[in-house]
This record gives sequence, C-alpha cells and structure tokens, in this order.
Amino acid sequence: MSSQDQQIMFVFPGQGSQYVGMGSDLIRDFPVAQRLYQQANDILGYDLLKLCLEGPEDDLRLTRHTQPALLVHSLACLEIFRELTDNQVQPVLTAGHSLGEYCALVAAGTLSFETALELVRKRGEFMGTYGAGEMLAFPLHLDNIHPLAEKHYCVISARNLLDQTVVGGLTDDLDRLTTEAHAQFPRKRPTRLKTEGAFHTFHMITAALHFRPVLDAAEMSAPTVRVLSNYTGTYHDPDPAAIKTRLFFQLFHPVHWIDNLEAAFHDGITTIVEFGGGLGTGAAPEDKRPNLESMIKKALRGSDFSAHYHAAINSQTLRETAMALQS
Repeated sequence: MSSQDQQIMFVFPGQGSQYVGMGSDLIRDFPVAQRLYQQANDILGYDLLKLCLEGPEDDLRLTRHTQPALLVHSLACLEIFRELTDNQVQPVLTAGHSLGEYCALVAAGTLSFETALELVRKRGEFMGTYGAGEMLAFPLHLDNIHPLAEKHYCVISARNLLDQTVVGGLTDDLDRLTTEAHAQFPRKRPTRLKTEGAFHTFHMITAALHFRPVLDAAEMSAPTVRVLSNYTGTYHDPDPAAIKTRLFFQLFHPVHWIDNLEAAFHDGITTIVEFGGGLGTGAAPEDKRPNLESMIKKALRGSDFSAHYHAAINSQTLRETAMALQS
C-alpha cells in the first residue's frame, strides 16, 4: 500500500519525553535542523540548543525550558521527515499529547513555528510560576481511581488509556491517595511523572488566566487537516477563535488521549507516525524509544482496529520511516 492509499496520522508527545542530548544527531545530520534551532535561539533569547545538548538535566526539566525544547525537537523531526519524503507523505489528521497539541497545530498549518514557540514559552513560564502539585500515573480505570482521588482533593489530569489514568494534586494529598489505592489495588503501583506541577487540573487555573491574553493575541489560521483536541477528546472546530478557547481549557482540564486515539481509529487511520522526544536510560538519541508508542499499541490491542505505527524521533528512525512510507 503506497502512502497515497494510507490514512496517515501525525502525533507529537508531551512533557516527560525530554532528555539531555536531544537533537544532537539531528543537527549533525540535517542542515534544516541547524536552521530551526538557530531560529529558536533567536526567538527565545537564550541558547536552547546548548541546553538540549549539554543540560544540566535539572534546567532542561524546568517547564519553561522543557516546553520550547520539546516543541523545537518535534518540529525539527517533522521538517526533516518532510525533506526526506519530498513532502509527499501527508497526514489526514494530527494530534498531540498536552504540549504536543501545539506541534499538531503547526503540522496542520494553524500555527507558524514562530507563533507556536512564543506560545509554549509563555505557557511554560506561567505553568512553572503559578502552578503547584505533582502527577501520578495509575494503571487503573477511571471508575476505580476517580472516587479515591476526589476523597483526597486530587483530580484526574489525563485519561491516557482505559486502564491508565493520571492524577494530579498536592504532594501530601497524592501520598495519602497512593496509600489508600495500594490497600485496595496492591498490584497496581503508580508512576510519578517528571513534571513541575499538577498539569491539567485546577492547580493550573491561575496559569491559564495569565496565558489567556497571550492566546487571544496569537495569529492562527484554520487548519488544513483535522486536529484532535485534548480538551474535548474529538476534533477541533476549524474556527481559530474556538481553537484558542480549547487550548485555554486544556490547561486545567484532563487530557482525553484515549478518546483522541479512538476518534482516529473510528475514522479509519491506517498509519501513525510519532515525531520527537524520547524515553529510556541510554544516553544517545538512537537509544531512546518513543513516548506515545506503548499507549498507541495498547489502545489498538484493546480495540477492533488496526494501524501501522512508525517512530520519527531521531536520525535513524526518521530515515527508516521515510523509506518505509515511500516504498
């Protein structure tokens, strides 16, 4: 099946998929990546590339740095992929997890690279300055963890899978929730996420209020392909004013990622390509595994649908995926 016969979805990861050394292979191998990082440095007024390449990790993990770093890395991967495929492999829809939604809007032509970078710079600053709390990913269905979370003043941050629910709250409240959840579900241990606050909860309302005028002033166009909204779980309205309100609400409401995936599956997606970021303990970009792959494949296994998954997160996987989708 040629790329023209496929229904292709481009996806982009969110925070937690950053790592020191991110982008080192891209700038070594592709001039377009060098240009994009230099453009980002000029816009931001600091050396983002040096931070990505050398760290320190604690600085890269700060929300105000993580969000621009991941956006630039993801979009560098996208630009390289377009170059490798002569722009012949086109998506019918795009989606991103949390921060990744801004990359999805760039890929769909709604945001320019410059506007998206300015938006996530301010978004990261406000979330880091005005946010509070932490996040835990529980391998539990929403119906199991939701009542326990509310009992301890915690709330749902994301529905990633039917059996993976992220909860946000203050540290002491999350500790009490963890103790009670362990008593009821002893084999279901949560994973603490590497974030600076309880994103997508009421702890981000002040950040959202500061972010709103920045969103209101941003230049946006109607998307050229459909884009999935984390806030609604379904497709964005093509009206840029409506997209802005959904991005505003996304800051302090749960990410409905499983609903995004199911919407794509129901609409006949046959191929999914993930751009940017990376997970794992290996130091080199080629040692990293994709952030969203596991969730996508688990969601597919629990459904009646099938789709081919491809990573495009470093030089090696970019070349492999470009070749596979052009063959």
